[in-house]
Amino acid sequence: MQEYISKQHQILRPAAQIYALISRFDNLTPALADKVEEWQADEDTCSFKAKGFTVRLRISEKVAPKHVKIEGDGIPMDFAFWIQLHAVSDTDTRLRLVLHTDLNMMMRMMIGNKLQGAIDQIAEGIAKAMNAAPQY
Repeated sequence: MQEYISKQHQILRPAAQIYALISRFDNLTPALADKVEEWQADEDTCSFKAKGFTVRLRISEKVAPKHVKIEGDGIPMDFAFWIQLHAVSDTDTRLRLVLHTDLNMMMRMMIGNKLQGAIDQIAEGIAKAMNAAPQY
């Protein structure tokens, strides 16, 4: 099992506020519905098409306000990733993503660096979006 860990990103919001958003797939509908094909979501599951594959994600564990564990299938590899939150203060939270996947040696050589880049890009995107969104 390989592990890919994103860089840590600072979000200037309370961990509970971030957790409330990321712990429900249906909260992501406004941001993703027009960016992926066939987006469908409820609280704990979502599906969409990416590069011809239907991807299904399921939240398998939630620990408020610390992490959300998501498992996926529907693409050539099974995977799980954690969205981890660490509250530094009431208005300073650090976010990190950790991807776990089982790749054979050939796949690791072909896409390992791309997976690391993707997990870093996703973490950065979440942090930027959360920092830019209006406070509630």
